[in-house]
Amino acid sequence: MKVYYECGACYLRQAKEALNLASDDDDLKLKIMEDVIKFLSKNFKKGASSNATGSGMHKLIMDETGCNDPYNEKKHLGNEIAKNLLPQVKEILKKDDSLENYVKISIVGNILDFGAFGFDTDINSLLNDYLGKDLAINDVNSLDYALKNHDELLYLVDNTGEIVFDKLLLEKIKEDYDIHITVAVKDNPILNDACMEDALEVGLDEFADLITIGTNTVGVVYNSLSDDFRDFFDKSDFIISKGMGNYEGLSELDFPTQDVFYLLCSKCKANALSLDVANGDMVLLKFKN
Repeated sequence: MKVYYECGACYLRQAKEALNLASDDDDLKLKIMEDVIKFLSKNFKKGASSNATGSGMHKLIMDETGCNDPYNEKKHLGNEIAKNLLPQVKEILKKDDSLENYVKISIVGNILDFGAFGFDTDINSLLNDYLGKDLAINDVNSLDYALKNHDELLYLVDNTGEIVFDKLLLEKIKEDYDIHITVAVKDNPILNDACMEDALEVGLDEFADLITIGTNTVGVVYNSLSDDFRDFFDKSDFIISKGMGNYEGLSELDFPTQDVFYLLCSKCKANALSLDVANGDMVLLKFKN
């Protein structure tokens, strides 16, 4: 996805939050914010990749503060919030155990994104509100067909917190479809994206093989992937992509033969415009060649 003008203010908000998490030194934060503004003045322009630009900005902040995981505490908080909501979520799934409902629960988990929302957001109220919504784009029948007609699935996870709900969907897929699942996580921390330790913490390895993409970008930045993962990605016939960051990266690519599905909640105006949905809508979209 290319940047929209609204992305500029969002980058600066994220930079402020990341700096406050990474350092208590106001002089250092002022100097780094100057560097962030210089970086954006050079890289934030028409046609720029939104998640590649964000990746560069966050890596600058981590390098210059010396803090390689500013969101560490928030990542664990996201997992704890999701775990606390599990009893409520499982009751909902008891009443309707359809694939669509599991997908919806997984997408609802996607709102646990402190990169898109501020830290003062009432996550519990948001989750309850979203559980009552329908999918704005609903390609569940195409997803069901793909699950029945592929032997292998590559599942790109997004944030901590939501991976607790991803686990429920992975379990559903393993129980109902004869398919082998590989889950891809980040190699190193960036924002609150899930890394290997986060995936192991919630038990994603119970239903899938775990691999890393070989880098720490916001979503998938194709040219930054490790050679091994890029080869695996290119050979994957069936991909489920979770979250805005992965959508932003994959929407830059073409998939002439692969079945690719985007599962996300649109959490900003730019993303909503790209998908032609309303801000806040939940989406299960099959990539159309």
